[in-house]
Amino acid sequence: MTTYETLLRLAFRAPTDVAHYLTPATLGAAAGFEQANRAEQPFRFEQWRLGVAASLLRLLADLGDHDEARRAADVLHRALNTAKSPQDIDKQIGKENKLFEQIYTNLYVNDEGEALLDLFARTLDADAPDLLAQVEDEAVGLARGLDFERAEEDE
Repeated sequence: MTTYETLLRLAFRAPTDVAHYLTPATLGAAAGFEQANRAEQPFRFEQWRLGVAASLLRLLADLGDHDEARRAADVLHRALNTAKSPQDIDKQIGKENKLFEQIYTNLYVNDEGEALLDLFARTLDADAPDLLAQVEDEAVGLARGLDFERAEEDE
């Protein structure tokens, strides 16, 4: 299993989430980038980045029961599965810009949540495959150590 697929499976754990979120487009995003010709690479890179970003937001949502993060992850997932170009991705996400702003303004998070938000920001800033792969590796390491039961008890 690739690092990307591991991250997806750590983020979308419930059977209903697996059925809904782990679509062929989502599961194949990283491999799609690797196999893309030069002309397709920018779009395929954006799809891969959307998969990583959606996973991070879903982990954040589940860690602290943050509805804004969950809804934003859904926006990213929808864009990954329906957009036909980088411009289409921007258009879809741009419609929900306020939602993404709320993640940073209306959110109280613990250290693990801060680390997830940092990785999310680095995912958005990643402009090269090696940078995105580095974020992906760090995200898997962090996700494996998250204690969702403890987070629920703290609320």
